[in-house]
Amino acid sequence: MRLHTLVRWIGGAAALSGCLAAQAVPVTLVHLTGLVGDPGAAATAVYKADLSSLAGLFSAISISDQSGGFGGATGQFSGFDLDAIKLSTTNCATAACAASAVGINVFDFLSGVVFAPGSQRTPVDAKLFGTSPSGTTVNNAVATLGSFDGFSSTLTPNGFVSLGDFGSIGFNLSSALSGAGLFLYIGEVGDNGEVAGSSIQVLSAPIPEPGTYALTLAGLGVLGWVVRRRQARRN
Repeated sequence: MRLHTLVRWIGGAAALSGCLAAQAVPVTLVHLTGLVGDPGAAATAVYKADLSSLAGLFSAISISDQSGGFGGATGQFSGFDLDAIKLSTTNCATAACAASAVGINVFDFLSGVVFAPGSQRTPVDAKLFGTSPSGTTVNNAVATLGSFDGFSSTLTPNGFVSLGDFGSIGFNLSSALSGAGLFLYIGEVGDNGEVAGSSIQVLSAPIPEPGTYALTLAGLGVLGWVVRRRQARRN
């Protein structure tokens, strides 16, 4: 399938403000060859984005499910299933390369994650997979978002987090980075097309907690770069 990239404004309070000085830069996401994950059930597809064309510094990355029920499983596995996320200076052509590439140590998967769970498709479980007992935060002991190690199974799953339909997860970096020479890698558990119904945002400012996100967007001086995948392309 062919990959298309749609660069657009994020909605909500940013649209209401009408006066945000925002910069949108086209970014192409590429489906890498092969699958990675736990050897017992390795079905994680890896996607790469070359961030070299981004202007200025960025401080956060956000992934939002916009599938509206497209692709994937039901219940606790609803929505986009994220195996791992990585920033690296290594330019990979395969999923295996991305999984083993040395990453830049700017992710704090305990205190640097902002999670807004989405809804579940029936039958509904108590919470989304890979989340805390309350279902409102990520349990990284299960999700292990720093490693492409997802066990792709609905019976004995491990190593990923499910966002739910229209859910989102944000990562505030420990330090702002330039996109020059950087590559973003994201793992989709199951390789079932859920990335095609998601959006990836590379932001110039940190992401606040979900309850204040929309309000804060209205006050941001610059809203970085918004990228939406509509279809998947295989090399």
